[in-house]
Amino acid sequence: MSPESSTTAPRLACVVLAHADPRHVRRLVAALDPFPVFLHCDISAPEAVFAEMTSDLPARCRVLPRMRTGWARWENVAAELEGYRAALATEATHVAVLTGSDYPLASTDEIDALLARHPGRSFARYHPLPYDQWGRSGGMDRLRYRHWVRGKRMLRLPVPRRLPRGLTFAGGSQLKVLAREHAAAVLEVADRRADLVRFFRRSWIADESFVGTVLSTPSLVPGWDREHVASWLWYIGWDGSRRKSPPWLGREDWPALERHARSSEGGVHPVFARKFSSDQDTGVLDLIDRELRHAEPGEVS
Repeated sequence: MSPESSTTAPRLACVVLAHADPRHVRRLVAALDPFPVFLHCDISAPEAVFAEMTSDLPARCRVLPRMRTGWARWENVAAELEGYRAALATEATHVAVLTGSDYPLASTDEIDALLARHPGRSFARYHPLPYDQWGRSGGMDRLRYRHWVRGKRMLRLPVPRRLPRGLTFAGGSQLKVLAREHAAAVLEVADRRADLVRFFRRSWIADESFVGTVLSTPSLVPGWDREHVASWLWYIGWDGSRRKSPPWLGREDWPALERHARSSEGGVHPVFARKFSSDQDTGVLDLIDRELRHAEPGEVS
C-alpha cells in the first residue's frame, strides 16, 4: 500500500459469498488486504471445508452466520443483506459483493483510487425488465410465477400471481460495488417492506432481481440513476455456450484477462474476475499477481 492509503481507512468493504475451495478463498482474502472482508460460507459445505476456510483468518475478516445458500435460492440475497449490515459498521465508503471464486485484477491501491474518483457512486449494471436476453418473457416469468429450488432444478407453480405495484423491475448480476448510502437504502427497504421480501423469496434467482429492482425504483431509492456508474467491474469468461455458470478461467484465458484489465469503458476497467479454482489452474492467478497486481504470486499487494 502507498503511504497515503495506509494511514486512512480502506474505502472498500468486501462481502464474500463462498461454499467451497477454501484454498482459493484464503488466497482471495489475502489479495484483498487491507479491505475488511465479511465471509459467508454456505451451511451445506462440509465442516472440514468450513474449518479450513475460516481458521486463523486475519482480524479484518469476520465470518457471517451461515445460511443454506446455493443456486437460485433466496438465501443468497439474505446472506448479501447480512453482509451489508456488517460492512456498514465499518468506515468503508463502498461495499463489494463477490463470490468465493472471484479474484482481483488490480491492486487494492488501484481499487481504492478508483472509488476515490467516484465518491458516493455505485458500480452496477441493471437492465429494466423485460430484458430480451432473459428468455421469451424477458425475465418476467421469474416474477409472475412462484418458484422453489430442488438441487439445481426449478420448480414453478404454473399459476400467475399479481405483481407488486409501483416497482421498476430490473435485473443483473449479484456482483456489484455499492456506495454505502445505496447499501443502506437496500437494507432499509428489506427491513421495512416484508411484503417485497415475501414476493421475491418465491421469485426465480432473486439475487439477480431483488437489489436491482429496489435500487431502480425511484420511490424507494431516489437518485439512483444519477448516483451510479453503469459499468460492471468484473470480467467473466462466458463463451457463448448454454450453461448455468461461467467456465473456469486458466492460463489460456490470460490474454483476455490482461486485455480487459487494461481496457477502459468511460474511464473504468474491470478490477475483479471469475471463476477461478485452486483445483483447475493457479498459474493464471500467479500471472495476475505479477503482471496486474504487482505483487509476489500468492502474496498481498
